[in-house]
Amino acid sequence: MELVLATGNPDKQKEIVALLGDLPITIRTLNEFEPLPPIIEDGETCEANAIKKATVIANHTGLLALADDTGLAVDALGGRPGVYAARYAGEHATYQDNCRKLLEELQGVPVGKRAARFLTVIALAEPTDSVDVVEGVLDGTIAETVSGTDGFGYDPVFFVPELGKTLAQITLEEKNQISHRGRALAKVKDVLRQKIQQTIESGRSAAR
Repeated sequence: MELVLATGNPDKQKEIVALLGDLPITIRTLNEFEPLPPIIEDGETCEANAIKKATVIANHTGLLALADDTGLAVDALGGRPGVYAARYAGEHATYQDNCRKLLEELQGVPVGKRAARFLTVIALAEPTDSVDVVEGVLDGTIAETVSGTDGFGYDPVFFVPELGKTLAQITLEEKNQISHRGRALAKVKDVLRQKIQQTIESGRSAAR
């Protein structure tokens, strides 16, 4: 079985491969299928964006495709940045730009009022347009300063009370065990195991 990762983000690719790499599948990346069709992430929800990306890439490659979309909801900001988390500080914003804007908007907000949650939605799409959707959530708070050098995105400012650290202060292995994306990928892994088993059984039936 082959699986295409419908993301050009190398940080996401690293996390996904770390969790799915032990499955008997061949994981492929988008640069193997260029030129790629344009995909405009104009959905109003993470689910809509994930499904759109996965479906377009599955149809383009003729292979099973995995796409994710992640949002960050901060209570004190009325749920912002939400689905626009990746481009909160502008269309071409860097991770640092987005973290800086978030901290600026939360200046003066006390620690007890900085609750936030990450939501990752992952879509697995077949070229037949059949789509499986799962999600993972991580609750935490937004720190008052940047801490940690690992991870990416909002990891340096997303504080996990149970750990007493930000996501950027833990290893990739630790992050994958508790993070929003890690939790969603654990569910994806179950779906992939089912698909692998179905493929094996289909092969046995065809050989009879």
